[in-house]
Amino acid sequence: MSEETPSPQDAPPEDAPSEDTPPPPPEAPPAVAAAPASGQLPGADKKVLAGILGIILGGFGVHKFILGYTKEGIIQIVITLVTCGFGSLVGLIEGIIYLTKSDEEFVATYVEGRRGWF
Repeated sequence: MSEETPSPQDAPPEDAPSEDTPPPPPEAPPAVAAAPASGQLPGADKKVLAGILGIILGGFGVHKFILGYTKEGIIQIVITLVTCGFGSLVGLIEGIIYLTKSDEEFVATYVEGRRGWF
């Protein structure tokens, strides 16, 4: 009874994973946009303020100025003056829309997407 010694040709390569080694973990997908340490999306802090001001002072376009829409804010003031105040209904509707959107939808639509009306 002779014992066979494995030849160097039969040995697995040194860099090959052994059967005891677990497979490497899958690569994590790239991060889309990291939220700040507070856990809130950038720009989401304006949602409540713009929504409430849109409901209360919508005719004056204050909610537009809060979001950085200067041209749309001026147009809102002109519409309200020309229609003797009926244009303020646009601000009321927009304020309600702002408050009913989720933070992600609000940021995507009005902060990143720069959508000026409704």
